[in-house]
Amino acid sequence: MDVTAIRRDFPILHQRVRGGPLAYLDNGATTQKPIQVIDAVSSYYSRDNANVHRGVHELSQRATDAYEGAREKVREFINAADAREIVFVRGTTEAINLVAQSFARPRMKPGDEIIVTEMEHHSNIVPWQMVVQQTGAVIRVATVTDSGEVDPGVFESLFNDRTRLLAVTHISNALGTVNPIREMIRTARQYDTTVVIDGAQAVAHGTVDVRELDCDFYAFSGHKLYGPTGIGVLYGKMEHLESMEPYQGGGEMILMVTFENATYAKPPARFEAGTPNIAGAIGLAAAIDYVRGHGLAAIRAHEQELLDYAQERAAAIDGLRIIGTAAEKGAILSFVFDQVHAHDVGTIMDSEGLAVRAGHLCAMPVMKRFGIAATTRASFGIYNTREEVDRLIGGMHKVLEVMGR
Repeated sequence: MDVTAIRRDFPILHQRVRGGPLAYLDNGATTQKPIQVIDAVSSYYSRDNANVHRGVHELSQRATDAYEGAREKVREFINAADAREIVFVRGTTEAINLVAQSFARPRMKPGDEIIVTEMEHHSNIVPWQMVVQQTGAVIRVATVTDSGEVDPGVFESLFNDRTRLLAVTHISNALGTVNPIREMIRTARQYDTTVVIDGAQAVAHGTVDVRELDCDFYAFSGHKLYGPTGIGVLYGKMEHLESMEPYQGGGEMILMVTFENATYAKPPARFEAGTPNIAGAIGLAAAIDYVRGHGLAAIRAHEQELLDYAQERAAAIDGLRIIGTAAEKGAILSFVFDQVHAHDVGTIMDSEGLAVRAGHLCAMPVMKRFGIAATTRASFGIYNTREEVDRLIGGMHKVLEVMGR
């Protein structure tokens, strides 16, 4: 993979920050956008801007074709059986909330159980807490080991005849752990348990095949896939989507409305009330073309090489501890320094032009599990280089120097 050529596609990377060249290492939060995505969004607004599904004029037809073409692009990308199984939402968070309110809440009874893991992002915890408050169901938590892997014995012991739903992240945003979701789904199937996968950290870093996984729902965000913000995807098996009532009402999600009642459109329109993020969907389709053009296997190999190199060098630094050492990891390196707060680390890194994440990473339970308040996280993407890893390691040494350790 020609990373030098790839970097030319990302105009934002060619700037100086705090006097030095930008090294963007916060891809777990959001990725930068290639010119191909920027041009696709710009072209829509410059040439085709119109609302979808409701106009008979040329611009509306073009916009509708592009929007529905994006849906088909997503279907192909994750190998869904039918484009109608692809619901456009704002992002992973909205997708999980949609499942929580439209699928889980009407089905849950007091005493029913929802299984999550200790490493979940808040967006895969709080929506289920709301369901628990609304229904009397309970949440059970699969603990993680010191390396940051779900303890398989504990995980399997949580299932019983009251288990209704498993909600689990594909790749942990805080630890980098790649969960064995195929095995987890197989376990869930033994108990007739519905499976929701949070794929926010996974889709940009490897192939996702929802039919091969046999998950019931899969959620991800466009902006972590080199696409625009404000667009995301909920994949759901058609049998589930057709059985779910919408939790938002408005235009385009209905068949008929009177002042007394309304009947709803079939999925996915049923769940896309109001004017959708048309430009976002078009940009997401361009982002999918971009990553597929470079090959997800090649991207994964490149990022793994960077991660292995970074972990090897970071592990040799006295006073630094890596949080999350699972055998299989995504391109995420979380670390802490003895007696140095992550926010101080992030500030010092920023002074060197290094954009890293610092804080609890919206995953406070897993921070508590490891007895820490926060971590600093470097997360790698398609455009990162070995030289940037060297600068990251230099930043770590700078932290020790500034803090007098």
